[in-house]
Amino acid sequence: MCGIVGYIGEKDVTDILISGLKRLEYRGYDSAGVAVYDGENINVVKTKGRLSVLEEKVMDTPLKGKVGIGHTRWATHGEPSDINAHPHLNKDGSLAVVHNGIIENYLELKNWLKGLGYEFISDTDTEVISHLLDYYYEGDVLQAVLKLVSRIEGSYALGVLSKNEPDKIVAVRKDSPLIVGLGEGENLIASDIPALLPYTRNVVIMADRDIAVLTKDRVTFYDYYGREIEKPVTHIDWDISAAEKGGYRHFMLKEINEQPRAIRDTLRGRITEDGFHLDDISLDEGYIKGLKSIQIVACGTAYHAGLVAKEFYERYIKIPTVTDIASEFRYRDPLVDKNVLTIVISQSGETADTIAAIREAKSKGSKVFAITNVLGSTVARESDYVLYTWAGPEIAVASTKAYITQLAALYMLGGYIGLKRGTLDMKFVRELQAELTAIPDKVQKILDEQDRIQRIADEHYNVKDVFYLGRGLDYAVSMEGSLKLKEVSYIHSEAYPAGELKHGTLALVEDGTLIIAVATQKALYEKTLSNIEETKTRGGYIITVTKGDNEIFNDASDEMIMLPTASDYIMPIITVVPLQLLAYYMAVARGCDVDKPRNLAKSVTVE
Repeated sequence: MCGIVGYIGEKDVTDILISGLKRLEYRGYDSAGVAVYDGENINVVKTKGRLSVLEEKVMDTPLKGKVGIGHTRWATHGEPSDINAHPHLNKDGSLAVVHNGIIENYLELKNWLKGLGYEFISDTDTEVISHLLDYYYEGDVLQAVLKLVSRIEGSYALGVLSKNEPDKIVAVRKDSPLIVGLGEGENLIASDIPALLPYTRNVVIMADRDIAVLTKDRVTFYDYYGREIEKPVTHIDWDISAAEKGGYRHFMLKEINEQPRAIRDTLRGRITEDGFHLDDISLDEGYIKGLKSIQIVACGTAYHAGLVAKEFYERYIKIPTVTDIASEFRYRDPLVDKNVLTIVISQSGETADTIAAIREAKSKGSKVFAITNVLGSTVARESDYVLYTWAGPEIAVASTKAYITQLAALYMLGGYIGLKRGTLDMKFVRELQAELTAIPDKVQKILDEQDRIQRIADEHYNVKDVFYLGRGLDYAVSMEGSLKLKEVSYIHSEAYPAGELKHGTLALVEDGTLIIAVATQKALYEKTLSNIEETKTRGGYIITVTKGDNEIFNDASDEMIMLPTASDYIMPIITVVPLQLLAYYMAVARGCDVDKPRNLAKSVTVE
């Protein structure tokens, strides 16, 4: 959540800060601000609302300088307002701070600082940081920061600017992402790579408890004891155009259409003659055969990918599998140990609840296998094994290509484990490889015919409620389709196991209720048909999403979305694509801000 940008160099800083924050808009925010040192003072402009509002205020109050920090805030402590927006200053305006995360002991510190005479003007936890830095500052901002981090508890990424030491920016990271960009005669900080790409491709991904001191010519890293440390430099290969719309109206539509490419990149080099090559990962055969179960932990869309994997792993690999929501996992004393493999899934690799789940699982002796899209992220660093999805940057808040590449990775991991356990034979693995390899063309076929889905969306975008129905793997996909719709269109939607209709849900069906029935599992066709007819007789308007090789649902459906055929177990990757498109086009028809849905953030870095 939120975005941080900082710059020190020879260029005019204001435009750099605002353009960088624009590239971080996808992270979610409700206010924004910048602090710039003009040669004498730190000037701050901040406001509630979008960056366009901030730009207007900056035009009214021109900011000149070559060092500054900027921030987009997603409210946690205190409502969205001009006062609560970042940056925050100390009492005499000589120190400015931007902060992502949550300071858990801020009330204790706030009361202590009030007792010393400090006055607070905002409702935020961040203002505690600016005043605490003021308390510790004795002419060396790094030393003040070292004392600060010994007192604050929680998660944070910080950017600190001092009027008295304007030749530097100090950055700190703990449980909230922060990246340093290394330029020539200029250096930067940002919450994510896209903000840095116009200036450099060489970055340092800060680890927890790293402190960076940036001048225009040098970046020095320290640990929390003030000891200088060396950090590896990562070169970013993908171009900035990958993080831009490329002619599409929205990032979400661009990323939906990138899915064939994303799947190919995820599979590339990993399908081999003897099974699946998972990069440099090598799970010992004895360890795999000794596993008593698998625990999948994730949030939101990644959790839905885990639900698909659960059924595949249990049905074909014959290993008990539990899929759990990360925010629940750590609080229920989970039954994991050295004989349980914990698989965590996170697009950003910075999801706070998922990181906490990793630490909980490892504390109990479980090995952790991560599936993520972001190189060097916290999830990647803290797990025992990591498989990258190589989906490329995903900017839209609603995840699309990350989801299907997570599924592809989960299927490959399942094939790898099944072969080593002896529960899958090479004949099945060859079939699985062929099915995965065929997915990009099948997804492309759906994308080539998306005009029909747009027409359906245009006819139904005014509905108040939508119910998604499915059985087995179709239920897991229904949950993802429902989530996409509510995320971007704000239409109330729910997903139900079709067999549960008679246990209460039918009471919600009335004339005109829109029902999206997902039916791709051949063994469940007849059962699903009966459930569809139950809603049809009560006035439901039925759109059935099914394979193109059957006609069993024709009479019971008002409309059909026919899909390319594949084996039942692989269909979730294909089936989700029309559901993504339906959500997108309904949101567009309703005039919603598709890429930046209200109240949501791309990377959820607070619990």
